[in-house]
Amino acid sequence: MPLSDAARDLALRCETRVNELAREMSGDVFDHIPGYAELPDDMKDVEIAATVRHGLRLFMRRARGGDGRHGDHALFRQRAAQRAEEGLPLHLLLRTHTLGTYALWRTLRDEARPGEEAALAELADFLLRNQDSVIGAVAETYLDERAALDAERREERRTLARALIDGAPAADRDALAELGLDGPVTVLALRLPPADGPAPAPIAVRRGLRRLQTALEREFGTDVLLSLDAAGGHALVPGAPEPADGLARRLARAYGGPVRCAAARSESPGGVPYAARTASEVIRIAHASGRPPELHRLADVLLEYHLSRRDESSPMIAALLDPLDGRPELTDTLRAHLETRQDRRATARALGLHPNTVDNRLARIAELTGIDLASPRGTTLALCALLLRDSTPEPPSETARPGRSPSGPGHPMSRP
Repeated sequence: MPLSDAARDLALRCETRVNELAREMSGDVFDHIPGYAELPDDMKDVEIAATVRHGLRLFMRRARGGDGRHGDHALFRQRAAQRAEEGLPLHLLLRTHTLGTYALWRTLRDEARPGEEAALAELADFLLRNQDSVIGAVAETYLDERAALDAERREERRTLARALIDGAPAADRDALAELGLDGPVTVLALRLPPADGPAPAPIAVRRGLRRLQTALEREFGTDVLLSLDAAGGHALVPGAPEPADGLARRLARAYGGPVRCAAARSESPGGVPYAARTASEVIRIAHASGRPPELHRLADVLLEYHLSRRDESSPMIAALLDPLDGRPELTDTLRAHLETRQDRRATARALGLHPNTVDNRLARIAELTGIDLASPRGTTLALCALLLRDSTPEPPSETARPGRSPSGPGHPMSRP
C-alpha cells in the first residue's frame, strides 16, 4: 500500500541525511552491540556503512512509491554470505539490521512536526513491514552459507580420516596438527546393525550418524573424525584417550540401535591403518564368537584372535570347510550357530527357520566336514576356519614389530 502524501513528505525530508545516518549507525549506534567494537575498522567504516546507505536509499525509493525490484536485497545477501564465511555471529549481524531500523525510526520521529503524528505512525508500520523481508533474506543467506561451509569442513575432515585409515600420506600436516592427529590417536571401529525391513532413508542415516558423532565428542570431550556409513566404519580420537566402560551402551542410546565398537591405539599417524584393521578384526571376531554388542577389547577375544592369525597351519584349518563350498545355506547356518553361541532356537530365529531344520543342517555340516560341533574343540575349529576364510592377509605396518605377537606390548591393542 503506497504511503500518504504526509508520510512520504516526512520520510523524504530525511533523505539529505542518508550519509550522516550511515556514519552514525556504523559507528556510535552499532557500538552498543556486544562484540561490534572488536570488528576490523575497514569492515565497519566501509562495508557495513555501505550496506546501511543501501538500506536507507532503498527505504527512500520505496517511500516515493517505487516498487520492489529484483536485486533489491542482493547487497544484503552478499554481505550476509561474507559475514558467515568470516565467522561473524548471526545474532550480531541481525542486530545491526534491527538497530539500523530503530535508528531510522528515531530520525523520523525527531523530524516530525506537530500534527504529523498520523504520518509518523504510518511510517512506523511501513518500516516494520519492509524490515521483515530484509531480515528474512539476511538470515536465510547466512544460514545457507554456514551450512555449505560446515558441509565442506565435514567433507574435508572425512577425507582426512579416510586418508589416515587407508595409509595415504597426509597432504596437509598443518591440518593434522590443528586437529590433534599428529600424535597418539585412539582408533575406534564401529559396526552398526542392519535395518529391519526396508533400508532407511538417506536423511535418517545421516541423522543417526550425526547423533553418533555428537555422542562420541561428548564422550571424549574433543573433536572426533568419522569415516562412517550406514554399516559402520571408524572414528579417530586425538590424544588416544582410553574408552570408558559402557561406551557402546551410550552410543546405542544415541544412535537408536545396538552398536559394536572396539578400540586400538596408534602412537603416530603412520600407525592408524594398522590400528584400524586391528579394531575391525576384534569386532569381527567378537561378532562371530556370539558376543553381544558392546565395547570389545582384545583381551575379550584373545584366544580367538590368536587362532585366527595366519601361519603354516592356516590353510589346513580353513580347508576343513571346503566341503561346504557351493552350499551357502550350510555356511550361513554354521555362522549363525556360532554367532548365537550354539543356541539352536536363536539360530532358527536368526535364519527364519524351524529348529528341526537347523538340527538337520548342523548334522549335514558335521557329516561333510568331520567337525563335531557338540564339542568345545570342534566349535573352536569351526570358528577359526570361518575366521580364516573371511580374513585377508595384513600388510606390515610401522606399528607391527618383527618377533612380537599381535597381543604383545608392542601391539596397539595391548592395553586392556
